[in-house]
Amino acid sequence: MTEHIPVLLKETIEGLTLKAGDVIVDGTINTGGHSLEISKRIGKDGYIIGIDRDSDALSLAAERLAQVDPKVILIHGNYRNVDTFVKKEGFDTVSGILLDIGFSSRQLADSGRGFTFAKDEPLLMTFDPSPAEDMLTAHEIVNTWDEENIADIIYGYGGEHFSRRIARNIVKKRDEGEINSTKQLAEIIEESVPSRYRKKRIHPATKTFQALRITVNDELGSLREGIENSFKVLQKGGRLVIITFHSGEDRIVKNLFKDLAQKQEIEIITKKPIVPTEEELKNNPKAGSAKLRIAQKT
Repeated sequence: MTEHIPVLLKETIEGLTLKAGDVIVDGTINTGGHSLEISKRIGKDGYIIGIDRDSDALSLAAERLAQVDPKVILIHGNYRNVDTFVKKEGFDTVSGILLDIGFSSRQLADSGRGFTFAKDEPLLMTFDPSPAEDMLTAHEIVNTWDEENIADIIYGYGGEHFSRRIARNIVKKRDEGEINSTKQLAEIIEESVPSRYRKKRIHPATKTFQALRITVNDELGSLREGIENSFKVLQKGGRLVIITFHSGEDRIVKNLFKDLAQKQEIEIITKKPIVPTEEELKNNPKAGSAKLRIAQKT
């Protein structure tokens, strides 16, 4: 199994200003890397409420956190509903909330759900390993959406300059037969871009795959709702710590924090985002695009 390394761990722990007995929500718990460190600081009287859409990740988090002192509550769901989950578990408010919006190395390498073009996998891209029949998948997008909408998401969520050409080729190729695998899709994308583009360090399919994943999981919609609902259950003085990995995500956090601060509902602790140190980047190059922002409820 590919290990997922928690990003900006020291900065996250410091940003949450943890103390014994705190009730902390890890809204994207993944395999529990951040929560393991949180547990050491909140002790036996503390609680960790861990949420994740990936049930496989929750199973791994349960193993990792089995021996920690705080009580651990794990919830299979979307952190956009954090307020509902917190209330359902019997808490009126919580001490702090962490949202690490990053995409797991384990999901990329081991999920088998089509997140990577490095392997030939089914075109799902759902965070849930057992998606319901009515759940949107990458397969549905590339095989049924019209050309304009496909191009719009590739450009809007991936920043792909050749989005129109890629979308046009996807529609053309699916007329010849259904596009079922990541290998098929990656080949279509490579054929759609200029030859010079194929020689770049970043694979030509990277931005399109990112855009499809964000769309399938409504990641930006979840982020907006997650922020708004987090402040509904944060106690006065409680902190929300958010780690993003994409400019669109960071923009949402920055703007929502700014709006809430203008309404005097929160205080922005980080005037500029915190980024990984050179030492962290040396140990974990995948942390390169990470940005951490902190806000405190007033």
